[in-house]
Amino acid sequence: MKYLFFIALCFTFAANSQDLKEIRLLYPQAVESAEITSKLDGMLTGVNASDKTVSKAYKGAVLTLKAKFSKKKSEKKDFFKEGVSLIEDAVKADPSNIEIRYIRMSVQENSPKFLGYHKNIEEDKMFISKNFATINSKELKKIVKDFVMESENFSEKEIAEFR
Repeated sequence: MKYLFFIALCFTFAANSQDLKEIRLLYPQAVESAEITSKLDGMLTGVNASDKTVSKAYKGAVLTLKAKFSKKKSEKKDFFKEGVSLIEDAVKADPSNIEIRYIRMSVQENSPKFLGYHKNIEEDKMFISKNFATINSKELKKIVKDFVMESENFSEKEIAEFR
């Protein structure tokens, strides 16, 4: 019985890790695609406010993208508010997590100015710049680097530090 539990635990961990890899790869593409946003939303269906912080941050980001693609104003508002709440909870729970900071910065950069969700861009930019070298995952490092290269908030001089 112990072995069965151990095998099930290992399988769950491997599946979750694979899901996170796929979520990481799809997330940057979702900004321009309602279909990819829907796929990510499906992958993150079981994630809620009590879940792991990185998953929670991705779920929040996907909800803000659902707001972008929604047709109804009330849905746009509700999705965006819930998404921001999940992202901010994730940052509060793990403020030293560079992936969560990248997620928040990407959402804030792409949020319409009138929503007022832009106050942490400079803070997150500095955090990412300072801690980029500490990223262990090659996939995550590439994703964050690609984000920095495309960001309007990093100067050419700052971008050169990521090359």
